[in-house]
Amino acid sequence: MLEDFFHGEVRDIYWAEKHLVKTLPKMKKTATSPELQEAFANHLETTREHVTRLEKVFDLLGHKPQVKKCDAMEGITKEGEGIIEDTEDGTAIRDVGPILAAQKVEHYEIYTYGGLAQLSKIPGRDDIAKILEQALLEEKEADELLTTIAEEKINYEATEEVK
Repeated sequence: MLEDFFHGEVRDIYWAEKHLVKTLPKMKKTATSPELQEAFANHLETTREHVTRLEKVFDLLGHKPQVKKCDAMEGITKEGEGIIEDTEDGTAIRDVGPILAAQKVEHYEIYTYGGLAQLSKIPGRDDIAKILEQALLEEKEADELLTTIAEEKINYEATEEVK
């Protein structure tokens, strides 16, 4: 029963990662800051690696890769689109929104990968845990980078635009 639950959750994060492969180029396009554009471009490549790694997890589980729609990720990305629509193009304030939306995505992924890595250890699947822990580490790094970009530049610039 736990294996079925685990498999369903892997299908869920697989859908989420595939969805982000489509979403990240849009976020990069709306970003004003070159640093933010580069961060989104780099994370797109990392996200593609996550898709490939999850396909390896499916293989290790003896299943074909299959998605299960992730309502949470769909909601977070829709909210992010709304934030972008509500801000003026070409402004630092426009970059604040995608950073916030991207960090919501990262936090969802951090909790999901962390939970799945722990669950995979219960039946002794350290091979799967290692794959999931690598993704967890990369999601944490992406979140930290977004925080750095916001704190060192974007938030300051957005504050200046308001004055």
